[in-house]
Amino acid sequence: MNIRIIPRTLCFKQPAGTSRGVYKKRKVWYLELTYEAKGRVARGLGECAPLHDLSCDYNGDYEATLRRICREVVAAGRLDTEALRPYPSILFGLETAFRSAKASLMGHYLQLYDTPFTRGAEGIPINGLVWMGSHDEMMERMEAKLREGFHCVKLKIGAIDFESELDLIRRLRARFSPETVELRVDANGGFSVDEAPRRLEKLSRYHIHSIEQPIRQNQWEEMAALCRNTPLPIALDEELIGNNDCVMRQRLLDEIRPQYIVLKPSLHGGFSGCEEWMMEADKRGVGYWVTSALESNVGLNALAQWVSQLPPMPVRHQGLGTGQLFTNNFEATTLQIRGERLWMEDFGTKAFRKQVDEFRREWESKTPTLTVKTSGSTGQPKLLRVEKERMRHSADMTCRLLGLKEGDTALLCMPLDYIAGKMVCVRAFTHGLRLVVVKPSAHPFETLTTAPTFAAMTPMQVFETLKVPRERALLREVGQLIIGGGSISGALAEELRDFPHPVWSTYGMTETLSHVALRRLNGPTADERYKPFDGVKLSLTADGCLRIDAPAVCPTPLETNDRAELFPDGTFRIMGRKDNVICSGGIKLQTEEIERRLAALDVPFQITAVPDEKYGEAVTLLYVGEADEAAVARYCREHLERYECPRHYVRVERLPLTATGKPARAEARALAASALGK
Repeated sequence: MNIRIIPRTLCFKQPAGTSRGVYKKRKVWYLELTYEAKGRVARGLGECAPLHDLSCDYNGDYEATLRRICREVVAAGRLDTEALRPYPSILFGLETAFRSAKASLMGHYLQLYDTPFTRGAEGIPINGLVWMGSHDEMMERMEAKLREGFHCVKLKIGAIDFESELDLIRRLRARFSPETVELRVDANGGFSVDEAPRRLEKLSRYHIHSIEQPIRQNQWEEMAALCRNTPLPIALDEELIGNNDCVMRQRLLDEIRPQYIVLKPSLHGGFSGCEEWMMEADKRGVGYWVTSALESNVGLNALAQWVSQLPPMPVRHQGLGTGQLFTNNFEATTLQIRGERLWMEDFGTKAFRKQVDEFRREWESKTPTLTVKTSGSTGQPKLLRVEKERMRHSADMTCRLLGLKEGDTALLCMPLDYIAGKMVCVRAFTHGLRLVVVKPSAHPFETLTTAPTFAAMTPMQVFETLKVPRERALLREVGQLIIGGGSISGALAEELRDFPHPVWSTYGMTETLSHVALRRLNGPTADERYKPFDGVKLSLTADGCLRIDAPAVCPTPLETNDRAELFPDGTFRIMGRKDNVICSGGIKLQTEEIERRLAALDVPFQITAVPDEKYGEAVTLLYVGEADEAAVARYCREHLERYECPRHYVRVERLPLTATGKPARAEARALAASALGK
């Protein structure tokens, strides 16, 4: 076992004012723990973050004490929480490091527990924090928190003139009712014993949830008198510091009898000590919540995950919104604040968000073109250079037709390697849409709590989302839903028919920079035909394939492999791909048409073809699972014409798909030929 100690000085983005003074910098010590376990190396990270003016274990020799304790832990090969009661910040750092090391053997050193929060499925309600400053500064900060969506805000008071602070609270309460905004105040011991009763009475007029530490700590008799007679609930914070054994904690709660206590593991006994405080508070009917103590994201990550695995707190909003305080914070965690909740993204989403940032930089660069990859549905994907200006025109067409405007939210849930994902970003960049970034998966709504204004999804994603009632309900709330990247079965279209907001099927390809035509799937204007965007002209080639002339997005007319039917009003219907035609016994069969007619078959399948001496090509059905081949063949005979029925049935472990979820037709042919020895 080894523990490496890494000192760090964190710099506040703006001065953090309390009644004790102003923080501009603070020092922390990271602990990097390693040990061997069953032939593997466990690696954990913890943080010791004492506050020089508060922590009971901080002195001028803190680092020397920390090094001594770490040596003792290494020598013992274990963590003795009882022996470390006098050192709460060191205990917190070591508890986190040991939990992190154990987590590293399970998957990731920063995912300390397995809870809905750590899986990204639930957020923790938190309060907004308004630091001390001038009257105008505090009002501006307060309004910013409310704009961000906070319904519980804590104000630091006691540093400027009390009457000015009271005026700020009065004005806030005049604008926002207690039902709209819960106000908490934190005096950090800033009131004198004599003035405290009068100030508490004045504050109580404005429906304040609680006041933290109105007078200095270690005045138990005076604090007890305040708690007995207060018109405003009192929460103890600094008062808990230094009461490190269970008997002292019991005595404090019994003698002072506060309404609440505020728990900070770095100050109040680490995780084990705070759980002891909770147990004693529960026995006495004392409420509590958890707050960070200006740790970096290492400590905050551990705090949030610890809170997420505890039973529900007596007080709903926790004080865990400090992750954005420092200019040089620890960046590897996936914590983020959305509205009034702290969320933990899965690490795949964090990596995907990084790709989005990289694409934004590429988009904003002076280079006029960028590279996109084709889907590879008919062979190997290809790389294309496309013009940014034409991508901008494509975004304009979509946003104009769908009525998307600045401030609307757009779900990004498709890979950025391909044009569909890139165009979601471009629409957001150029029209002021707010991206909701979710790692590409079959269930993009799994971690969402509100529906976006706009979503672009594949048929597979929609199909899987509809299976989960909560996700289905959110999908129904999407303002504009477009579905592309594959054909939409009749069964899927039927599922979407009663959606209350517009749902569209798209037609387009990489070369046209996403879609150039839409067809409505629901509502009174639902149609089987696609309608091209303004400025897009269509015609048919000699072999019946669609030719697209869209100069705004494609520099030259594009001849596709899509067999189509054009109508006098300019709309069109896609019959299938020319290269998906199977010529069997002199009859041309469209692969997609056969698949459409077999759509209700209750096993996953694809239609392809293999060479055949008699027929030229023989229709072949690939399927997954343990279904009886005879039953599958019988279903085909019941739903297809005789000449359309597959002549071969091949069971496979998986159906070949492209990275975007489309049938990989060339791979399917090769797979069938190999299985049948053709």
